[in-house]
Amino acid sequence: MTATYVGLPSAKVRPSLLVRLLDRYFYFAMSLLIAAVVVAGFSLTINQRLFHPAVTPPSVLWVHGMVFSAWVLFFMLQSGLVRMRKVRWHRTMGLFGVALGAAVLTLGVTTTIVMHRFQYFQLHRETAIRSISVPLFDMVCFAGTFGLAIAWRKKPEYHRRLMLVATCALTAAAFGRLANFYLLPKGSFYLGVDLLILLGVARDLIVTRSVHRVYLVALPLFMAGQTFVAVSFTTGWWYRIAKWILL
Repeated sequence: MTATYVGLPSAKVRPSLLVRLLDRYFYFAMSLLIAAVVVAGFSLTINQRLFHPAVTPPSVLWVHGMVFSAWVLFFMLQSGLVRMRKVRWHRTMGLFGVALGAAVLTLGVTTTIVMHRFQYFQLHRETAIRSISVPLFDMVCFAGTFGLAIAWRKKPEYHRRLMLVATCALTAAAFGRLANFYLLPKGSFYLGVDLLILLGVARDLIVTRSVHRVYLVALPLFMAGQTFVAVSFTTGWWYRIAKWILL
């Protein structure tokens, strides 16, 4: 009689330590990295521009600083709550996050216009007209990704990546300060933003062996917009638009 062999079920392969760490701690680690970038960048100018300025800036700068700092802390808190499996608390805090994100956007645009007017009229910096494109573009990036994160809040794989990308968009100013103090190559602040997002791409490649469509869409759009800002910076048509916004 011929023996019949029944195949044994294959043993489940245990993910490597790196995969497990990235799967569990990546977003919380990114929140800490973003906070470190923000602190490192703004610590270079906060004393000169906010605490002991030669010319007192508009008070909206203080409010702007507090709200943007609150957003970074909020992102850390929400990432930590997910890591601790406090999903109900995370969702409850979401309503506060919507209001805080709206405040970030509103104050971001308002402070950009007010501070560039201040730099142009009070500090007599001609470059304040053209350079308004950089923070305004940051707000466009934040508004788009944050809005989608709220719309897709019930799709965790989309939501958490969009929240990460939205927060990365806010780091351009910090990277810009690091570049101005020669701690990074001159004009490389957008490269810093893109590298943060690329860490998310790397995480996906290692953990899931694919890149999520959030990154496939957001990163090229960010880079295209960044290139457009850089190219249009010295053009006459942008100067006229920026001057109309400020004046």
